[in-house]
Amino acid sequence: MSPIKLDITVRTINAKTSILDIQGEVTGSAESILMDAYNQATAAGAQAVILNFGGLEYMNSSGIGLLVTILIRTQRQKQRLLAYGLNEHYRQIFDLTQLDKAIGIHPSEAAALAAAR
Repeated sequence: MSPIKLDITVRTINAKTSILDIQGEVTGSAESILMDAYNQATAAGAQAVILNFGGLEYMNSSGIGLLVTILIRTQRQKQRLLAYGLNEHYRQIFDLTQLDKAIGIHPSEAAALAAAR
């Protein structure tokens, strides 16, 4: 098993919004890191979780599956899931998988924060 190459920093913007700064690779082996970051972001009651993909190096189908798991959790908790920082390759994958219909994709952090309000 290869070492996990993912670091996620959780930034609390306000009582209702948190940003997960993703650095590295989102694969199936990163499940605990991603879920721990999501739990940390929502523990204080955040209603909007924003994924910052600016530092994303690689994501495979298992990583997409983890995003779907987070999407389902946010929907069950009546939270919103937004994202920004996707490069063109991953933007196309979100389009093909129609994840962009369920996750609000924005061009910048400022746009994502404005949409979260």
